[in-house]
Amino acid sequence: MTTLTVNGSTHQINNLDPATPLLWVLRDHLGLVGAKFGCGIGQCGACTVHLNDAPMRSCLLPLSAAADQKITTIEGLASPDGKLHPLQQAWIEHDVPQCGYCQAGQLMSAAALLKQKKKPTDADIEDAMSGNICRCGTYLRIRAAIHSAAGNSSKIAAVVGCWTPSGVNESCDSTTLASEA
Repeated sequence: MTTLTVNGSTHQINNLDPATPLLWVLRDHLGLVGAKFGCGIGQCGACTVHLNDAPMRSCLLPLSAAADQKITTIEGLASPDGKLHPLQQAWIEHDVPQCGYCQAGQLMSAAALLKQKKKPTDADIEDAMSGNICRCGTYLRIRAAIHSAAGNSSKIAAVVGCWTPSGVNESCDSTTLASEA
């Protein structure tokens, strides 16, 4: 028997191979389907959860390594009374998701970043989010939403100014964004 603490609730997991990836325990045994299966090798970030407040790829994390640890999934990011996490609110305000498949992992990585750095720079964001792939390419909106949740209003204008409905303004790159902010 393995004891998991997920989103503040304790669960007893019986008769599972200790090598079973946490992702499948969360999805198939606990009904928490926010973390997604993307690549199965920890490269895309769609399965990101927090283990003791640090972002982890649940597709690679064996059940045995998660035992007796604090696990937070996207379902536990909002407060118990249902109030959205500031990042979730910023995601809505900046219209971040398109297909939405990667968004739980993106949000969990961003939440871990903001827990460590209250006012992240573009470089901090790029570093923290580099392991999360968005097939729809919403990276600039993700960056703007993170700055918004962090209260970095001067950086939002620079990021948003580089995005247009037809794509990224060719005159914008990381150097331009950094100098405009």
